[in-house]
Amino acid sequence: MNDQKAYGKYVKSHAKKTKTALCCLKAFLSGGFICCAGEAFADIYKTAGAGEKNAYMFASVTLIVITALLTGIGVFDRLAKHAGAGTLVPVTGFANAMISQAIDAKSEGFITGVGAKLFTVAGPVILYGTAASVVYGIIYYIIKFAFK
Repeated sequence: MNDQKAYGKYVKSHAKKTKTALCCLKAFLSGGFICCAGEAFADIYKTAGAGEKNAYMFASVTLIVITALLTGIGVFDRLAKHAGAGTLVPVTGFANAMISQAIDAKSEGFITGVGAKLFTVAGPVILYGTAASVVYGIIYYIIKFAFK
């Protein structure tokens, strides 16, 4: 127990100090910018004649494609280094995680490298997303049945 306290003090004394307020501000602004860009794309698609549902779908796809391109050329990681957690807005963060895995595994081939590594990220998301939807569906059914 004494060694743990000593190690904790050692780590604390050598750790880089974080400017929490500045990190939060950067995350808020960068995440807000990404969300505003998504809304702007949706407005553009609505103006072009897409229905509301389709416009938001197209906006999400546009953000995914832009994130994939920026990740592929190495720009997204540099932006994320400065923007912080704001770049983890679900669509862009997930796209970056998927493309980064694919880039890292491309030397191993398409099946055993890219395909396998993509599912190390996507697999848990699909699994827990599906499980959560089943649980929420059961809860919804029970509440709907109970208050009929």
